[in-house]
Amino acid sequence: MESKFLVFLVIAIMLAVAHCQDEGAVKPKVKIVKGKKLCDKGWECKGYSQYCCNLTISDYFQTYQFENLFEKRNTPVAHAVGFWDYHSFITAAALYQPHGFGTTGGKLQNMKEVAAFLGHVGSKTSCGYGVATGGPLAWGLCYNKEMSPSKLNYNYGKIGEALKVDLLNHPEHIENNATLAFQTAIFQWMTPLKKGHPSAHDVFVGNWKPTKNDTLAKRVPGFGTTMNVLYGDQVCGQGDSESMNNMISHYLHYLDLMGVGREEAGPHEILSCEEQEPLSVSPSSATSS
Repeated sequence: MESKFLVFLVIAIMLAVAHCQDEGAVKPKVKIVKGKKLCDKGWECKGYSQYCCNLTISDYFQTYQFENLFEKRNTPVAHAVGFWDYHSFITAAALYQPHGFGTTGGKLQNMKEVAAFLGHVGSKTSCGYGVATGGPLAWGLCYNKEMSPSKLNYNYGKIGEALKVDLLNHPEHIENNATLAFQTAIFQWMTPLKKGHPSAHDVFVGNWKPTKNDTLAKRVPGFGTTMNVLYGDQVCGQGDSESMNNMISHYLHYLDLMGVGREEAGPHEILSCEEQEPLSVSPSSATSS
């Protein structure tokens, strides 16, 4: 009798948990426009979009994973203690998920894009070094000033206009607001640097199709060309550079920590831009030449 009661109790608990999970899940609003399915999932993927019909970032990337990726960011020796958190990231990402950020493909593709984006962010904000506790790749989001547009080849006016924030006159807003800092970085990921160039997002998810000139310049869809889009000759076409390898290492490390595995990143020619002809030339290079 007691065993039957325990079985009944277990079943009741399982049903209750399933009910709670179902209640917590966001049921998308769906409409069909010109034969295309469009969805709205509320705050995280708002506005009818084909991408909102896919998994949203919080469906596959949660707080504990963010903490694993950036485990040392709040240690006393870090330079931005208490600044960065998961809530700021997911709030910033919500602005771009209807446009395909982390929502363009299936779960694997989406996780790879988030890892790639954060790989750039982590490497640019790291204060890790070879013998640092936890290793050099555990110290992403140690800084916050490195997220400014001037550090990443973008101008404050263009980003401020897009985000409806006066960054031209008040660039310090980025250093004081983690959500805005993430929004700035995602904007740069999603937006072409120059007319006629692809965005890092389009290059990574396969929306961009290389031209004959791109093929001759050894530019192919993947992580390597995202570095070319964002940094041009500062990183790419420079051979086996430390800066390039640092970004690649962060990306591969994050794939492992997210449970995807670095083997999903693809071969070296997709990961690297060492032999690619740069998409853009930095002012210092242009002056010296």
